[in-house]
Order: sequence, then structure tokens, then C-alpha cells
Amino acid sequence: MLICASTMASGCGQSENARPSAEERDASVVSASTQSQGMPLVVVPTDSPRFKQLRIEPVREQTFPTDEVVAPAKVMINPNRISRVLPPVQGRVLVVSVKLGDTVAEGQPLVTLNSPDADAAISAYLQADATLRQAKVTLAKTETDLQRARNLLQYQAISEKDVLAAQNDFAAARAALENAEAARAQALRKLTLLGLTPTDLQQAVVVRAPIAGVVTDISVTPGDYRAAVSSAADVTTPLMSIADLSTVWVSSDVPEPFMRLIHIGEAVEITFVAYPGEKFTGRVARVGSTLDPQTRTLKVQVDLLNPARRFVPEMFGTMRHAGPARRFPAVSAAAIVQEYGRSQVFVERGPGQFERRVVTTGVRTGDVVAITSGLDMKSRVIVDGAILLRGQ
Repeated sequence: MLICASTMASGCGQSENARPSAEERDASVVSASTQSQGMPLVVVPTDSPRFKQLRIEPVREQTFPTDEVVAPAKVMINPNRISRVLPPVQGRVLVVSVKLGDTVAEGQPLVTLNSPDADAAISAYLQADATLRQAKVTLAKTETDLQRARNLLQYQAISEKDVLAAQNDFAAARAALENAEAARAQALRKLTLLGLTPTDLQQAVVVRAPIAGVVTDISVTPGDYRAAVSSAADVTTPLMSIADLSTVWVSSDVPEPFMRLIHIGEAVEITFVAYPGEKFTGRVARVGSTLDPQTRTLKVQVDLLNPARRFVPEMFGTMRHAGPARRFPAVSAAAIVQEYGRSQVFVERGPGQFERRVVTTGVRTGDVVAITSGLDMKSRVIVDGAILLRGQ
């Protein structure tokens, strides 16, 4: 009896010890314990703490672009909005009124020159004006002579030859007047361009800003002498450069496989390292006509409004542009587990049973990823906690 009781007690003790705890059942997740269409399942007991950490949701459908180009980008000055200020006449620089980086308005004085060409322009205008006055007097005289000759011809006091001579003199005087008017207008036009008045000699020439913008380069100092005609090199050397930064270009190098996605006039998304979390929209202004033979990329420039001057040349960023849209199965990014170099999700096959499914991912929008193959709309997948089953 004692032996039997002892044996029974021993048996009862073994039975009590053989019953696994919840933690032991959680640790006994078994791969390939069940087969579904030849695919091994991962089994997690539904009453285990690990199962309670899993969140399962149905796969939803969402619209995604079929392809997307992502390329590095850099801010640059729009070459269509930059002006290189050249000296209109030769002369010595008296005053430079702006500094590098200054913001200038259109018509603002930039440089003052003391130029002999200014005196020559004023003298030319005064001479043209005097010639015009003389031409008017001559025309009035010849007109009077012609009228007198016609009157005398009526009384046979002069010959027709004298009348014809008077007519020729009048025509010549009228032509001289027209030439004098043209010469005076041309001389006045030059004075206007130089900002001079015809009333005073020894006037300085003031070079003004042709556009509003920012001074990006200065290559002149007081005392410099700039030639306008005698040296071609001096003619092409600007006094300074002014850039209108109210709009800028964002230049990007688009890889050859994605060049089909970029077209002039399309809106693109721009992000900058300087402004994390912010997105800006520009429009494609120019698409290069040739590929870079070394990098196999196509140069693309995007127009970006810059009213607050937040974007400065040489800023780095990223350009994104999506292709045509399609609807795909979509899952949370946390549902995808990288294992053995493949993207996988865990599809629910039954209570506590999950099939490891290899999928192909597409475009990501926020925390949602498109699945282009390997998953259908009828599936339910682990969207939170899938990493706990990795390696099982």
C-alpha cells in the first residue's frame, strides 16, 4: 500500500510538472508544425503573452504611383533672371554705391563714372540742336523764296528755270531739316540712356540697376578705369552681377531609367536638408536634351517660387516625382520583415497560425507600403509585432 501510494504520489507529481506554463507555451512557438498548401506555418498559442503583442488587420487597397523618381537636387540661380551690369561708357570709377549681398531695386544707383564720353555726348546733342535750328531757318527762307518766285512767274518777271531752282532749294532745305531732326533725336536718346541732361558739361554717368535683385558679384572698386571701346576684354567684364532670387531653379540629375517620368510643366515635390519635414512644390522648367555619358543622368531644372528668400544657391535637397497611379494592396511598413534578403509578411491562416509570405514591395507613402506581388486583398496580416516572429 505504501508502495502504491508512493507510486501514485509520484505519478501525480509528474502530471502536475508536465503541464506547461503560459511562458513555456509562448516559448514553444514551432515552425513547420502545420502545413498549409505546402507552406510551413508559425504557430503562436492564442493565450500566450506573445500573441497578445500581435496586432492583425486586413490588407487594404490604396492608390499608389506605379513608379517614382527620387534624385538629389541643388538650388541654383535662374540664368534667365540674372543681369550682368556693363559700363555704358569708358571712364574712371568715382563711387561704388552697393556691396556684395545687398538687395537693390530696379533703377537704383550702383556705380558713378567720370567719363569724357559724357561731355562728348552732350556736345553732340548741342551741335545737333543748333543744326536743327539752322535747318528750320533755312527751310523758312527757301519756302519764302519759292513763293516769291511763283508770284513773279505770273507776271513774267522771272523765267521758269528760276522757279525750278527755288523749288530744288526748298526740297533740299526740307531734307536737311529731316536729317537734323533725326540727328537731334539720336543725340537726345543717347543722353537719356546715359542719364544726362543737355544743360551742363562735366556730368558724371550713373550706372543703375537694370533689375531688382541681390548683388551676387562685384568686380569694380573706386579708382578703376573701364574702357568701353578700346579694349574688348573690358567691355565683356561686368561691373557686377544682380540676380532676381524671387524664383530659383532646383537642378537635379535624373537617372536614365526614370527620365520617362519627367515632362516640362509637371509639378514635382522638393525637400531640403535645411528644412526637414517640409515639402515644397515646383514645376519642371527645363529638361536636358543629352545624357551625361559618365553618370547616365539627365539634367532637369525646376522653377521654385522663393518670395521669402528661404532658398539660397547651393542648398542641397531631393526631388521626387511620381508616375501614373494604380491601386495596390497596402500594408503598414511595420508589417514587413526583412529576412534572408527578402521582404516577408505574416498572413493569418487560422487562430494563432501564420504563414510566412514573401512579397514584392513598391512605392512607400508615409507609413504605408504598396505590395506589387505576393499578397491579395482577402488576406489578414500582422501589422504590429511581426518582428517577434522573425527567425521562427
